[in-house]
Amino acid sequence: MAAVPEKKSKKSSHKPDFSGLEKIPPHNLDAERGLIGSLLLDPLLCDLVVPLVHGEDFYFDANRRIFKHLIEMRNDNSGIDLILLVNRLRASDELEAVGGEAYLGELMNSVHVTVHAEHYAKIVREKGTLRRLIHLSSNLMQDAFAPDIVTKDLLNKAASQMFELCETQTTNQVVDIKTTMFDAGTYLDRKMRGESDTIKSGFIDLDEMTDGMHPNELIILAARPSVGKTALATNIAEHVSVNLKQTVLLVSLEMSRQELALRLICSRGKIDSNKIRKNFLSEQEKARFMETANDLSQATMFIDDTPSRTVSEIAAVARRLKRQNDLRLLVIDYLGLIDPENSSDPRQEQVAKIARRLKGLARELRIPVLCLAQLNRQADISKDSRPRLAHLRESGAIEQDADVVLFVHRPDKEMRPGDKGYDEAV
Repeated sequence: MAAVPEKKSKKSSHKPDFSGLEKIPPHNLDAERGLIGSLLLDPLLCDLVVPLVHGEDFYFDANRRIFKHLIEMRNDNSGIDLILLVNRLRASDELEAVGGEAYLGELMNSVHVTVHAEHYAKIVREKGTLRRLIHLSSNLMQDAFAPDIVTKDLLNKAASQMFELCETQTTNQVVDIKTTMFDAGTYLDRKMRGESDTIKSGFIDLDEMTDGMHPNELIILAARPSVGKTALATNIAEHVSVNLKQTVLLVSLEMSRQELALRLICSRGKIDSNKIRKNFLSEQEKARFMETANDLSQATMFIDDTPSRTVSEIAAVARRLKRQNDLRLLVIDYLGLIDPENSSDPRQEQVAKIARRLKGLARELRIPVLCLAQLNRQADISKDSRPRLAHLRESGAIEQDADVVLFVHRPDKEMRPGDKGYDEAV
């Protein structure tokens, strides 16, 4: 059979290049052949394997091409059998490139039963993931040798690409209604017995409205500058860690841990922070300060005050605390200061990706994520100055990904255009 030059596809630049490797990349040709043979015997299996495996997971180019055509034929409802596949490959001038009718016949005869199709698909996917991991590591290694590389940029790139690779491993989990109803009944039964994963904020009226903070939720707490959103968030974190004895991670991108510590002590110890700044504390207040600090030191609260963090970096810390300390609440102050993974993207798209990944992190760790956000100037010039969803700053995608949006509204603290300090505050 005459060799036919392989046509370069438009996405060929995205295919992993293993030419520099001494070892043969991970693959399993028997599983690839078994999967395609199963699909030829039972085309309905396409619906089963599509969520599990993609064309890029195939190592052998002929198998990759054939699988792509089989899925397209299934999507077009054009029917699948050996004759139709041969005609389709011939029409696209790819029949000889995949080995001709002889190879297709071998695939057809490679399996006699189709019960192992799902198992074949998982093997093909795992081998494809390993090859992508090798490719990713190889590229990072080459970048690390570059003389002008910025270490932090490379770390962010590695974290972002690893996160995307992990996301590809998530498969659709379709559950029948009977199982879903059973889970709902179990949830109600636990609620009636007083067993719940819901975390109370410590503010009675707020908990009445929201029934507390639930696992998997992205909660946005928004307000204009100097209204008190950071104070509210730290009070919630304090209540959860001190009173409820549950682990909290407080990521402060704006304040140092010393500033946060003073806030926590003054709030819990009922001490005027201005007296600390001016050194006017009485002996009684000093004693109360030390006693409160000692009480707070026993809490299971962790503070990360690194000035700049990406979502990947925050996620790495949160995952570690989830494993080691059973993290129950993540508080981030605030969304606008989270560094984007790709600084070249438009700001609105950056914020949208950050919000989407925070929601994904909440679902992955099964904890509520409380993230602070700023409001734009429209909140000040509206008729009653009451904040609304449209006032969320920088991106409308925040309200789409958030499960709950809370606004702090204090008319006595709202700044109007023309007020002293307005321009600095915004």
